Amino acid sequence: MDEGSATLGPLDVMRVMEALPHRYPMLLVDRVERLERDVSITAIKAVTINEQFFQGHFPGRPIMPGVLIVEALAQAAGVLAVESLGLAGSGKLVYFMAIDGAKFRLPVEPGCLLTLDVEFVQKRASVCKFAGRATVDGKLAAEANFTAMIADPPKQG
Repeated sequence: MDEGSATLGPLDVMRVMEALPHRYPMLLVDRVERLERDVSITAIKAVTINEQFFQGHFPGRPIMPGVLIVEALAQAAGVLAVESLGLAGSGKLVYFMAIDGAKFRLPVEPGCLLTLDVEFVQKRASVCKFAGRATVDGKLAAEANFTAMIADPPKQG
């Protein structure tokens, strides 16, 4: 799609990594299906048995930890914020400030495609609020509202 357009997508993992500092094993967004700048994003996390966390959560009944589902939503929000605020290549990072109303409805297992839908609730230059929903096959797996701040990375010293 046109880079100047308000709507982007699909975006592959290389484009996701241009927006986020996360890398394996913490990169939890594999693809962006649709991003409407200043509005919302739909992204995908392909959940595979090869994920490191499945070794211990839980052996014999692997389930993606709820906190990592929320982290995947936050990473999708990070891509939305970076693209909407024109921060790609700036070195700015999107940091969690608060998580509210997190609810987990459905276990997420290996083999699932986790769809991450996140929308802006409030957007300012340094603090943004988001509402996120994670679904599997159209069924709600988790939801949360969260706040993030846009800041410079920590100083190396």
